[in-house]
Amino acid sequence: MNEEAWRAEAADNAAASDVRRRDVWLAGLKRHSERWILPLPLGRLWHELLLFGVLQAWACLFAGILLLAILTTKFAWPIGAPMARYDFLFLVALATQGALLAFKMERIEEAKVIFIFHIVATIMELFKTAKGSWLYPEASLIRIAGVPLFSGFMYSAVGSYIARCWRLFDFRFSNYPPIWTTWLLAALIYVNFFTHHYVVDLRYGLFAFAALIYGRTVIHFTIDAVPRQMPLLLGFLLVSLFIWFAENISSFSTIWLYPYQLKAWAPVGLGKLGSWFLLMIISFVLVASVNGPRPLTSGNRAG
Repeated sequence: MNEEAWRAEAADNAAASDVRRRDVWLAGLKRHSERWILPLPLGRLWHELLLFGVLQAWACLFAGILLLAILTTKFAWPIGAPMARYDFLFLVALATQGALLAFKMERIEEAKVIFIFHIVATIMELFKTAKGSWLYPEASLIRIAGVPLFSGFMYSAVGSYIARCWRLFDFRFSNYPPIWTTWLLAALIYVNFFTHHYVVDLRYGLFAFAALIYGRTVIHFTIDAVPRQMPLLLGFLLVSLFIWFAENISSFSTIWLYPYQLKAWAPVGLGKLGSWFLLMIISFVLVASVNGPRPLTSGNRAG
């Protein structure tokens, strides 16, 4: 299928998506935007920016609910509450994940992969807190050693976001690297999170490896009817930046603290952006194992 045919298919996908996803409110937003915004100067740009922002917010539903609960309980958690704040956040995350599945906003296959990421992230959390890299200062019942179990959901939220974006924007790829190289990179990244405490930190080599295999990869996505594209590495960086912002909100809310934040809160340094960039690649590879990186010329419809 050539690019013109794919553009036509993408437009059909966008038209049918409201029915598939039952997003009646999105169909209404599109109609109003097409009526009032498209006729304006640069109307197509403003129309797609509006839809892009709304779809991004919709994809961030899990992360947004969790972050809102974290920030709200920072200021509104009652003293002497019968339940620990961390335990409450665990129940919020569990209920949100259940609702996403119940309302078919996530597929069982995606939830399984996100659950695997939850487990590997919790193992890393156990190791990192034991090493003193960061700590969870509040008491709770639902925890393993020094790690409250809700913490794994913060990593799962990244996987949930990627999985939802994959469908909402009908991701396609050109020049996608061989699958085995992406799994090798993800494995090396995960191992390095442990081994850099004992031997040399390989993160700069991992950045180079990521640039080598993903450097030519382009992600194609559809906001409304016109397919767009960007380098995949740029997409990784932008998502990592937003995760870094969320981390600052979380540490400000004393969900976890780095040693230098114990006496007085200070922003998380930009150096952590690289860690989130690498960790997000692990999540992306896991989600890709379920959805499959479809090429630009694929004739399959978005699911």
